[in-house]
Amino acid sequence: MNSRPWVLGIIGLLLLAFPFLVPSDYYRHILIISLMWVVIGSSWNLLAGYTGQVSFGHAVFFGTGAYTAGLCVTKLGISAWWGLVLGGPVALLVGLVIGWICFRLRGPYFALATIAVGEIFRLVAIAWRDFTEGMEGILIIQTYRSKVPYYYLALLLAAGCILAIHLVMRSKWGYYFVAIREDQDVAEAIGISTFRYKSLSLMISSFFTGVAGAFYMNYMAFIDPHVVFSLHDVSIMAILVGIIGGVGTLWGPPLGALVMVWLQETFRSSFFGLLPRWVSEAHVLVFGLLVIFVIRYLANGIVGDWAHIKQLIFRSKAASFSTGGDRS
Repeated sequence: MNSRPWVLGIIGLLLLAFPFLVPSDYYRHILIISLMWVVIGSSWNLLAGYTGQVSFGHAVFFGTGAYTAGLCVTKLGISAWWGLVLGGPVALLVGLVIGWICFRLRGPYFALATIAVGEIFRLVAIAWRDFTEGMEGILIIQTYRSKVPYYYLALLLAAGCILAIHLVMRSKWGYYFVAIREDQDVAEAIGISTFRYKSLSLMISSFFTGVAGAFYMNYMAFIDPHVVFSLHDVSIMAILVGIIGGVGTLWGPPLGALVMVWLQETFRSSFFGLLPRWVSEAHVLVFGLLVIFVIRYLANGIVGDWAHIKQLIFRSKAASFSTGGDRS
């Protein structure tokens, strides 16, 4: 899927004008959440798609960033917006420690270790009430009543994350990441310090995910351990965003984020009230079926198999025209 400059320019202008073109706070909210997931999905993709280290524990970094912003208010008495400055570095330090422990494992063992770490963080956040407020959660007062400032901040974070990953993957680090993904043993044999560069990939990934968590705290104004350290709602969702859009591609996670958030919201609202309420319970089933379909027919995601998709579309059109010609 070619990222032609004029296409990106048009998309950028539409995104900048969106709050003025669409005055509905409901649709603004959906796009804000989508942009937040662009950051999370792109961050996960850097570690899993480009470096080959599949993580099921990105909720750790998201929750760390969210709690950093919340604790700025409850423990330090300063604005939660400081979380946008501190959340990323704190999550990066957590990622450095987790990498030092978990990168001793490979493949499915690394993935299982990240699940375990995520559950540990969630249980600690529940039990350590004096520090995290436990299941009561942290509630703050939103700075802005309008969603427009949050929208442009989310857009800035998403654009910054995509640009940073693009620059990283065009640098020497990016080549090392891909070499590790393709064959870690060969990468080590040619002199690449796989532990160092896997750690660098994890640090960048955890940094942006932590910033997204801090943004979530400021935007939603409430967090608790089950929300921000959730395996299903955060870690698995990040994986789905990457798989649907295209793992190992720059524009796959942004597209996957839009598809997943809009699909999730469509089912949760029972197709905007047009269908019975029980339909809202089926969104998890639909996600599962969608993943099976993508793995079966679009193994590289929408962006990764875009050329194949276009070929099928044009082939079906040509077949329909030829059929019409034969009938005439």
